[in-house]
Amino acid sequence: MSFHEILFPVDIALNSEGGPTRRTVIVALVSGHEERNSPWAGSRRAFNAGYGVKSIADIEEIIAFFEARHGRLYGFRFRDPFDFKSCRIAESPAPDDQVIGTGDASDTAFQLVKRYTSGAASYARPVKKPVAGSVRVAVDGAEQTDGADFTVDETTGVVTFASPPGAGLAVTAGFLFDTPVRFDSDELRINLAAFQAGDIPSIPLIEVLV
Repeated sequence: MSFHEILFPVDIALNSEGGPTRRTVIVALVSGHEERNSPWAGSRRAFNAGYGVKSIADIEEIIAFFEARHGRLYGFRFRDPFDFKSCRIAESPAPDDQVIGTGDASDTAFQLVKRYTSGAASYARPVKKPVAGSVRVAVDGAEQTDGADFTVDETTGVVTFASPPGAGLAVTAGFLFDTPVRFDSDELRINLAAFQAGDIPSIPLIEVLV
């Protein structure tokens, strides 16, 4: 899939609106009960970045960004204003934020994930676009050294250790991350008169799998 490793303007992204979407198929039975199933393994996020456009300079930046991505053709990084850390928004990432695997004295590669837990249920979201230089990793609680003990592929979110973690040892990580998205329209329609009157342009974005 065509993807540009470039970040959508952060100052505009942090004032956008949106969030996760799920798809659930519900069949009503004659008994009055329901059968509920989902064809999606995970959630998919959608955003309207138009809420972050505050000036003519912002519009010019968005037009250039849209043209360089050829509309919907190329994906890019987007900083979700509500969900871009392995920890709570008000906190700083720590090396024990998320469990990303358990050592077996053989495997050296581990995928970054973020878990969302409520009660006994949880969802593990693969994190494919960590922010460069933000990933902290620990094995059995001991923080590892980036570049010496492990490396991170910022385009896939895979952590690779120089030596495999020992059997049964918890592998954890903390990080910042971006969401891979694309424009959800091949049209960018901005009315200057409406914008000056306070109307918000529509700039729809949709998450993509990478």
